[in-house]
Amino acid sequence: MGFKCGIVGLPNVGKSTLFNALLSTMQAQAANYPFCTIEPNVGRVGVPDERLQKLAAIAGSATIIPTQLEFVDIAGLVKGASKNEGMGNKFLSHIREVDAILYVLRCFDDGDIIIHGDNGVDPLRDAEIVETELLIADLESSEKRLNTLQKKGKMGDIEAAEQAVILERAFKLLSDGKPARGAEVRDAREKKILDALQLLTTKPILFVCNVDEASAATGNAYSKSVEEMAAKRGATSVVISARIEQEISMLGTDEEKQEFLSSLGLAETGLSRIVKAGYELLELVTYFTVGPKETRAWTITAGTLAPAAAGVIHSDFEQGFIRAETVAYDDYLVGEGEQGAKKAGKFRLEGKEYAVQDGDVLHFRFSN
Repeated sequence: MGFKCGIVGLPNVGKSTLFNALLSTMQAQAANYPFCTIEPNVGRVGVPDERLQKLAAIAGSATIIPTQLEFVDIAGLVKGASKNEGMGNKFLSHIREVDAILYVLRCFDDGDIIIHGDNGVDPLRDAEIVETELLIADLESSEKRLNTLQKKGKMGDIEAAEQAVILERAFKLLSDGKPARGAEVRDAREKKILDALQLLTTKPILFVCNVDEASAATGNAYSKSVEEMAAKRGATSVVISARIEQEISMLGTDEEKQEFLSSLGLAETGLSRIVKAGYELLELVTYFTVGPKETRAWTITAGTLAPAAAGVIHSDFEQGFIRAETVAYDDYLVGEGEQGAKKAGKFRLEGKEYAVQDGDVLHFRFSN
């Protein structure tokens, strides 16, 4: 099960610099001209989780394997993308394939950057450009699709009729210049139908404020305006300095990185905050498998039932699922392992209807 976050923004806002730092590589070409990233660069990044080390220490695990998120660096957007300007349709198709969108917004002044969507630095304007292009693309595609679904519904296609009802709600919002993520869904089934429509503006968003080095710890007036805008939308924003993140990523040891962070007044890297925020944005939770060979984190969506959670490890586990031997993370720590948790009565056997909780330490029993 893979979850993708797409990194988008106007040209020269620091997307590729951020991506380079995110992967601790120089994979994406961070040149000062539009469309230097032609094909989306993809990389998987470990999700920081201090629980892994504590579990591994108790179990004496030889290896620690964190869970991961996939990040996609997508070519810079320009006005008119929905009309196939710039990278146009290719850009929009790449966005359609991701689960969440990270809007990287320029929140710094730099006289060396001469190519930008408009004159001057205005992150709110830039966010609006991105959102508007996605909204226009949704409006055009949904209008055509709605007509088709309504015709099929009138001919007795029940599934098409259900989709038409949900799409009609989304289309009304889009027509009013509002993103489709605000469309009414009355239950989990309707939510699933809306998600399946793959509208660009239903995807959750995170605003990433790329600030100058001096503002990395405190933010600046630009980033504060984004924070206020995000709060009004019920969204989240993260302040980073892509240049600092790239410098940190090139340092050798964790001690050197931590020393550099401390000198800047930072507790953790901006990248760690982005990864964690992306994890929350997608409503993901982590469960663990622990043993002498390895302690490993696994990603699932909140509310996933035990058989499906087992299937993330291997499809055989899901198909032959019998039960999940379960210990909550805190109980595992207090009991100093599985045996201690058993003695304390904190060891549980959970069946097929159990929704796996964040932090569960699990061992699956299954039949071949």
